[in-house]
Amino acid sequence: MKNRLALAALAPLLAFCVAAPAQDAAGPKIGAAAPDFSLPPAAGGAPVALKELLGKSKAVVVIFDATKCPYAIGYKGRVADMGKEYAARGVTFVTINSNKTEPASEVAEDAKKNGFSFPVLKDEGNKVADLYAAKKTPEVYVLNPAGTLLYHGRIDETHEDPKNVKSPDLRNALDAILAGRAVPAAETKAFGCSIKRV
Repeated sequence: MKNRLALAALAPLLAFCVAAPAQDAAGPKIGAAAPDFSLPPAAGGAPVALKELLGKSKAVVVIFDATKCPYAIGYKGRVADMGKEYAARGVTFVTINSNKTEPASEVAEDAKKNGFSFPVLKDEGNKVADLYAAKKTPEVYVLNPAGTLLYHGRIDETHEDPKNVKSPDLRNALDAILAGRAVPAAETKAFGCSIKRV
């Protein structure tokens, strides 16, 4: 009888655990379809849909970014430069800010200050970050035109002086994709600050 009462008392809690969003879910796997999304630009305007970006790109680079994280800040120049360089080769970059602590106005100002020439989106309520199981800023996902995940992980191994980079993982992935080759290291370990979720 006591056991039945204990189980009855636990039932609502267990139901909550089952129904709670899977924030720690594994996210998309290499070779699988990445979740679709549509998000508003941080600076305002019409929502940007992933499927539209995929339809006009040889690859789409999705980067979960932040305005205050020192790791993300260390990569701003590289991201801006790569966004411009690879746009000329048919690759679209897009950054997503999912931090509850960084309002859209701040994200838009940060993008302007750093010369981002690609879509900079605000993920209110970190819904897209949850779909992707993104945990760090920066954290990178590269998709082919079909929306298949081909690379997930870091930009390279150091957010400090770019002259010290010995493993340009994102660049290697993009160059391989554009050449029609398999990505040499399809998954690397993203590092940085945690995404500040609601």
